[in-house]
Amino acid sequence: MNEIQALILGIVQGLTEYLPVSSSGHLQIGQRLLGTEESGNLTFDIIVHVATVFATLVILRKEVFWIFKGLFRWNGTMNEEQKYALNILISMIPIGIVGLCFKDYVDAIFEGSLVVVGVCLLVTSCLLAMTHFYKPKERENISPLHAFIIGIAQALAVLPGLSRSGSTIATGLLLGNDKQKLAQFSFLMVIPPILGEALLDLKHIVAPSAEYLAEHGGEMAAIPTSVLIVGFLAAFVSGCFACKWMINIVKRCKLIYFSIYCAIAGILAITLSICN
Repeated sequence: MNEIQALILGIVQGLTEYLPVSSSGHLQIGQRLLGTEESGNLTFDIIVHVATVFATLVILRKEVFWIFKGLFRWNGTMNEEQKYALNILISMIPIGIVGLCFKDYVDAIFEGSLVVVGVCLLVTSCLLAMTHFYKPKERENISPLHAFIIGIAQALAVLPGLSRSGSTIATGLLLGNDKQKLAQFSFLMVIPPILGEALLDLKHIVAPSAEYLAEHGGEMAAIPTSVLIVGFLAAFVSGCFACKWMINIVKRCKLIYFSIYCAIAGILAITLSICN
């Protein structure tokens, strides 16, 4: 992988992490088109995912400060900040179970499969289309039950091509949650799982198992530091743009266009798989 390829893939990751079109699916498609499918991509994937976490913290810094400001303040009952933090913890339960117990199993089965990416993109398309045609009565705050259900949607998005933001936002909208609060919650709830996933993946870089090496050609390909820096900056800058843009899109509930895009991308992924 060179700097130009890192720039392109970093932009792809930064945009698709927030837009409801699946970052993992687009990274696989992008790597296939650019010919950068190699074992060293795991390091690059970790770097660009961490970059999107920083982008979230920058764009939603007021919300993050609001949570931490009230998190350790106790007046006899839970304040709004503590309730919000609790909902984030509740939403993490499903992805925590999947990540700790099934992530390696899912990666081993579906990694590199553009057919799975294509099918999951089509599922994402259907979810987004449903939000266009079904509009329940809106409720002001996200309840713990809804936080858990949205968390289940996030856990299912471990499948490549099933958009994490698309699944969580679509699920929340179908449950009738406030659009702006839902978009912010969806982006904040993903921070701990992304960091947790990065830590789990680090073990393959620091001490790769014989099975992992066998699956990736017997060795870990090294990626130059300059490539990682370019990828990080590209993902961070494009992520800042996409995060802010997506919040405005959800407020206007204009997700049908992404549904059409995901359908086209899904068909493209399946076609690429068949042709290769």
